Amino acid sequence: MVYKTKGTCSSEIHVDLNGDTIEHVTFVGGCSGNTQGVAKLVEGMKAEDAIARLEGIRCGVRPTSCPDQLAKALKQALGK
Repeated sequence: MVYKTKGTCSSEIHVDLNGDTIEHVTFVGGCSGNTQGVAKLVEGMKAEDAIARLEGIRCGVRPTSCPDQLAKALKQALGK
């Protein structure tokens, strides 16, 4: 699935799930090292576990972040 982000430097997130397990994540834009790191850390993780860890993370004074947007993308992918 492709998720269009809101309020972050990244513009979209590509997420591949196998059932409820994250297989692959790619961010378009954003801080390359950070987004690559987050993507690698969540691969192989259950989507619900990643949501629990990432949801609510802020980027400076912004009310969201790339990890928070990934949580939103995962929720959408799971139909929540």
